[in-house]
Amino acid sequence: MRILKEKNKFIATVLAFGMIPISGLATDIYLPSMPSMATEFNLPESSIQLTLSIFLISYGLTQFFAGSVVDSFGRYRISLISMFLFIVSFLITVSTKNIMVIYAMRVMQGALAGLAVVSKRAFFVDVYEGEQRKHYLSIMTIVWSVGPIIAPFIGGYLQKHFGWQSNFYVLAGYSLLLLILELMFSGETLKSRNPFHINFLLKEYDRMFRTKDFFYGMLMCGLSYAMVIFFNLCGAFIIEHKMGYSEVIAGYASLILGFAWMVGGFIGKALMNKAFLPKIRYANFIQLALIILMFAASYLTSNLYTLVAFAFAIHVTAGFIFNNYFAYCLGRFPNSAGLAGGLTGGVAFIITSAISYGIVAIIKPEIQLQVAEGYFILGILGLFILSMIKIRKAHI
Repeated sequence: MRILKEKNKFIATVLAFGMIPISGLATDIYLPSMPSMATEFNLPESSIQLTLSIFLISYGLTQFFAGSVVDSFGRYRISLISMFLFIVSFLITVSTKNIMVIYAMRVMQGALAGLAVVSKRAFFVDVYEGEQRKHYLSIMTIVWSVGPIIAPFIGGYLQKHFGWQSNFYVLAGYSLLLLILELMFSGETLKSRNPFHINFLLKEYDRMFRTKDFFYGMLMCGLSYAMVIFFNLCGAFIIEHKMGYSEVIAGYASLILGFAWMVGGFIGKALMNKAFLPKIRYANFIQLALIILMFAASYLTSNLYTLVAFAFAIHVTAGFIFNNYFAYCLGRFPNSAGLAGGLTGGVAFIITSAISYGIVAIIKPEIQLQVAEGYFILGILGLFILSMIKIRKAHI
């Protein structure tokens, strides 16, 4: 297997950053198309929303073993195979009218995204050390947020001019470009291979789950990202079907909220050297205050602008919490970076998919007040976990 050459280190790092947003691109690019897909397939909203939740569940579950795979068999080979199969799965998606085939492809795409992203997370731990590693891991979470920012914006225009299939053609083209560049410039970065057997995997996962700061971090990552996915599941339907705006406007709304997530990431990076738990608690308190304000405002006025404005502010706090905790968890076990990254992503995205889809299924948000209710549930869960951390520390 070709080893990464020192002269290609910078280009390979750029390519790694290019692959990190693939999961966000695959989830968000077709958000403005979801209402049209429901109409074209003659299916209820929940059936189309399920395509997103299925992807996230598959993405999360895959990461449980993806870390062991990339720690045992290397990062490079897994990346190449994932990109190739991505292309195949996206092309199958656009060629079918059967929702069950689309479900199957979304399962496959979630699994491939898990393998590809875990391999690139581990890349940064392999190649960089100390403060430089910390810097790149923090930047990585910000770059990852680029997917949710640009994807629905592009998807809105693609839906308007070419239909929902064009979203997956674009994803196939992007995957092909990454595959070609990886073959030209990248290489293997794994220095020592861990054994790939179930006993080793269970032993490492047991050690990580018993590390309480790491465990609580995974939970907080899942709850923070659930705020974004909660809005993604219901936002386009509210904006297009209830408010009467076009898919392009829905794409702009998602673009703005994507920037909110990135702003939270930048604030997190700027405050990287501040005391960890106090800044997380302050962010959670601000988040709950904004949600309560959203409740109050909903009784006075409710329109596209207030909906997006409140969601923007709340998503900034969610992005801040996620950025801090995700970077912390990825660097917590540097000798098992793939496993730590896989477990963090796995637990976080399973929590995200289950809670966000569950809240949408129960509340069935159609107005701003109901969106605030969903946010409130997630904010209170975050407060509960942070309270548990404080109680535990008080008894140590």
